[in-house]
Amino acid sequence: MSSTTSSAAGLVLTSKTLAPGKRMPDVHVYNGCGGENVSPQLSWIGAPEGTKSFALMVHDPDAPTGSGWWHWVMFNIPADVTELAEGAGDPKTGLIPEAIQGRNDFGSLGYGGACPPEGHGDHHYQFKVFALKVEQLPLDEMDSPAKVGFYVNANKLAEAQLEVVYGR
Repeated sequence: MSSTTSSAAGLVLTSKTLAPGKRMPDVHVYNGCGGENVSPQLSWIGAPEGTKSFALMVHDPDAPTGSGWWHWVMFNIPADVTELAEGAGDPKTGLIPEAIQGRNDFGSLGYGGACPPEGHGDHHYQFKVFALKVEQLPLDEMDSPAKVGFYVNANKLAEAQLEVVYGR
């Protein structure tokens, strides 16, 4: 299965394991909600000239928190990296040692899969990749997703999104 969504700048995000607008496969669902908590495969093309690094942020705007729920924050991905293998969201794998995997709203580092409240309907999971004009953001893994988002947005050249749904 392949999927794409793009921004006006030409950056395109694809996945072999997610399809836009479709249900997230159980393998990518949080292990506390019946899944295996394995991050999906993601790849991107079309980064604009001047891209010096990438960031990835995964958000559920439908979470009943007033501000949504952050599922995955990864930044300082080198400019020559254009794919995250399935399972790259586990910081212990060390698949991209230069990248930093930040805190998610489950309170852990790396990927945290879908886990909406039972009976709350489908939630939208927005996977966004950002092309950045800086090699590194001056942050570490303990900085909040909101702070990472601030620096990402201040330094972005382009972004692309892939959105899937999941409900219990």
